[in-house]
Amino acid sequence: MPSDLPPSGPRASQAAETSPAQPSPLRRSSLREQVAGAMRDEMMAGRLPAGTHFTVKEIAELYGVSATPVREALLDLTAQGLLWTEHHRGFTVPQLGWADFVDIVEARTLVSDGMFRRLAVHLKAIDWQRLPSLQRRADAAHRAARAGHLDVLVGCDLRFWGELAGLVANERLTGYLDWLRVQYWIFAAPYLRGRPDIADYCWSGHLELMEHLVAKDRETVHRMLIDYNRESLRQMAALCGESAEGTLIGYADILPIPAQRDSL
Repeated sequence: MPSDLPPSGPRASQAAETSPAQPSPLRRSSLREQVAGAMRDEMMAGRLPAGTHFTVKEIAELYGVSATPVREALLDLTAQGLLWTEHHRGFTVPQLGWADFVDIVEARTLVSDGMFRRLAVHLKAIDWQRLPSLQRRADAAHRAARAGHLDVLVGCDLRFWGELAGLVANERLTGYLDWLRVQYWIFAAPYLRGRPDIADYCWSGHLELMEHLVAKDRETVHRMLIDYNRESLRQMAALCGESAEGTLIGYADILPIPAQRDSL
């Protein structure tokens, strides 16, 4: 299995042996967005774990930028629920518990279920010309999951599901699903990071899902998404020493959509 990429983000208030390497160049459209994106990436990859505390000054020095865009970026992340802040005391990566994770996956399941029911009456809204790009995203995410390369997988997975949601959902739903996925990885990545068997705990059905989507088999795509969420809960429960029993109640069977609308 390929080794993880060198760490590229903050480990503020941690011992010297866990201090970060120099961050990668920032390339988003503004310093505020660059810092917010870089911090979010670090949290999703498990390199900035729950409980890490830092100040605006520390992050500004790390990335070599002024305090103003850093403060704005950290407040943006706080508004999204991805950081906690205390007046004059800095920022902290929040601790998400098992109940939070179950809520995240349940919310994702409810939205995904609704998205594919919506297809029965909004088929003309799908832009099928975007499928080749989605296929490439699926291939990249599949390969990263099978290789167990966490740093690569987090980015590929986020882009694949974001583009899939954009294919079938309205813009607000797409944004909400992206936010849920960020929180999903913030919880899951610290449990996966450093394990030699990461691939055993990462879903790799991206290509199979695409096959059924290309075949316009709505029912199978729908069921795969529900099963994927169940599997996510089972996998993380095994890593966390928790139980997935009793979660996603009501999804044992997907309610049927009228037969004349079974195809995409």
